[in-house]
Amino acid sequence: MQLTQGAPRRAAVLIAWFVGALWVLEITDAVLPMSLDQYGIRPRDTGSLEGIALAPLLHAGFGHLISNTVPLLVMGFFLALSGLRTFVGVTAVIWVVSGVGTWLVGQTGSIHIGASGVVFGWLVHLAVRGLINRDGAQIVLGGIMIIAYGGILVGVLPGVPGVSWEAHLFGALGGLVAALVVRGRRRPREDRTWAA
Repeated sequence: MQLTQGAPRRAAVLIAWFVGALWVLEITDAVLPMSLDQYGIRPRDTGSLEGIALAPLLHAGFGHLISNTVPLLVMGFFLALSGLRTFVGVTAVIWVVSGVGTWLVGQTGSIHIGASGVVFGWLVHLAVRGLINRDGAQIVLGGIMIIAYGGILVGVLPGVPGVSWEAHLFGALGGLVAALVVRGRRRPREDRTWAA
């Protein structure tokens, strides 16, 4: 992973805007007379497909958003170091896979909201992209992310009432898919031709 000049500052600004937008939406939700949470993912409800796009932007109160904020800031920053195009591409793949997967297999009558599917996707993406890209710096970063946040991966299993394991599972799968299909800037490989 080779950083361009100013990449850390641009990454910090990008992820601050993203997380800041989530906070603005939650504050707006708190003061509006109606709850925005109703626009989350409603599994197999064809009349509310917009939930796939909106669910990661909505949270079930400030406690829920606070629990997602630090991982979003940390993982989002490291992903954004790869550039805007990579950040958007990876996030879009995760967003869609997590949303569609949750819509297909979630419990009927439930509503799924929150950015934790994105968190799980970013974690898996950061953990495996170095292996796929054969990039030593990305492998080290992936290892650090797994040490710091790997414990959350048990959240892909069902069992905790009120927690969308479906969004977590499909977010994680989306992170793997994104690592396979979204390629960032790659440094040129040195010429390995040997002269005789």
